[in-house]
Amino acid sequence: MTIIGKLDQRFSEATEATDWDTAAGALAAAGLYWLTTVRGDGRPHVTPLVGVWTDDAFVFCTGPSEQKARNLQVGAAVVVTTGTNAWNAGLDVVVEGVAARVTGRQRLTALTDAYRAKYGDDWNFDCNDEVFDPEGEAAIVYEVTPAKVLAFAKSPHGQTSFRF
Repeated sequence: MTIIGKLDQRFSEATEATDWDTAAGALAAAGLYWLTTVRGDGRPHVTPLVGVWTDDAFVFCTGPSEQKARNLQVGAAVVVTTGTNAWNAGLDVVVEGVAARVTGRQRLTALTDAYRAKYGDDWNFDCNDEVFDPEGEAAIVYEVTPAKVLAFAKSPHGQTSFRF
């Protein structure tokens, strides 16, 4: 599948859209992401977390009693953000989508391998059919399927949108 971005000239001095491989590469390479969920009363909740970009989706985990897990019980709409805080360098990427629970030993094992490959022994999970780390602090795994991705290039500045 070829994903084509559209440069928004209203917010861009760049003359070309960021290509999907560059945006997806930034998502895959990021060491830290920011996840935005919505509380039951409508207030936003933002938290930094680690995760993996795999198969054009973002995967993260959380303990069942954490705020983001409680928020996801109420509504699955999320925003995932990564990038830099520099004005004239780097690429910021925003993923708007829906988070869905991931289960099944085969899929979870593949994801534990992806975490291990990216983060080393800091994130060395076992899994069962339901969660990461079943013998410790069980972590529910979610996958965010993008509906829209925005890439914010810097120097020259440009806003590219990708629709799924």
